[in-house]
Amino acid sequence: MERTLFEPEHDLFRESFRKFLDQHVAPNHAEWEEQGIVDRAVWLEAGKQGFLGMAMPEEYGGGGVKDFRYNAIVAEESVRGQYSGLGFALHNDVIAPYLLELANEEQKQRWLPGFCSGEIITAIAMTEPGTGSDLQGIKTRAVRDGDDWVLNGAKTFITNGINADIVIVVAQTDPEKGAMGFSLLVVERDMPGFERGRNLDKLGLKAQDTAELSFTDVRVPAANLLGQEGAGFIHLMQNLPQERLSIAVMAAAAMEACLDMTIQYVRDRKAFGKPIGTFQNTRFVLAELATKTTAVRVLVDRFIEDLNNGKLSVEDAAMAKWWSTEEQVELIDRCLQLHGGYGYMKEYPIAKAYMDARVQTIYGGTTEIMKEIIGRSLKLS
Repeated sequence: MERTLFEPEHDLFRESFRKFLDQHVAPNHAEWEEQGIVDRAVWLEAGKQGFLGMAMPEEYGGGGVKDFRYNAIVAEESVRGQYSGLGFALHNDVIAPYLLELANEEQKQRWLPGFCSGEIITAIAMTEPGTGSDLQGIKTRAVRDGDDWVLNGAKTFITNGINADIVIVVAQTDPEKGAMGFSLLVVERDMPGFERGRNLDKLGLKAQDTAELSFTDVRVPAANLLGQEGAGFIHLMQNLPQERLSIAVMAAAAMEACLDMTIQYVRDRKAFGKPIGTFQNTRFVLAELATKTTAVRVLVDRFIEDLNNGKLSVEDAAMAKWWSTEEQVELIDRCLQLHGGYGYMKEYPIAKAYMDARVQTIYGGTTEIMKEIIGRSLKLS
């Protein structure tokens, strides 16, 4: 299917980003997977070439163009190359809106130039050891003490958790107010009491540093409150649709890449004296997968347009997130089956795709939570 989403300037951006990946990521990614973390130098190079903070104003070193299509290109090309260690999507798609929309001028002066240059790597800390998709169950607490907030608690499964220089922490600041008692505090590297635990050993995304974080009497200056006190939950709800669409973008790109590699494999692989692609079962399976891949692509591209036009709803983002990721996981499983025993070998890209994909239906809100969001909007009771 020919895509109509992009303009010539986007195509040039894609070509440039592909060159960046070929030169600075491809030669190193296998080593980063062994290390469990990417080299910070790749962030600096990405910033130098304009692949971080595309939506940030030029005065802070950003691209000055608020157009999610550029974000989509970064995510798509990273996924197609299986460069799952890069945390650029979290940085550009998830964190950028918080800083762009909620930071005051003093905060922007402090954080945005480094955000765009790659000198400041970012993360957001929502999930806790005892709290997953239920954000209202967050126990991390911050108490005001003079000009500081004193922060205590623990977070887990934090993407960019080891490399991060600033972390947006979701914390209770007034437990009596329920959902209106949460605030966002920006914790900076080396603040006393802020510690990083294990770089978690995951099933996939091996080069992506995912960490446990702990906060013990961390004194966070009141000047690091992001947005309004008590409005943290509202801020999260406003920004989660873009995060979920970003995950859907990655799902669509992964489906296309895995379908392509499987088509090529069945053309070359022979059984009973002829390519397995000539068997009717193979053709039928791939016909079904090609149709589903196209359907996901159409949905995701339409929702990218909606996001750019300010029309992407919470419910639509939830639809895109759960459906695309569930289809991704199913497609990769069936593609691996067509690879036979070779699909189970880590040296084959389909095996890596299989491992990297499984978390897609979990992070950013599980499939079950996405369905609950959609179901509530239907006003069934």
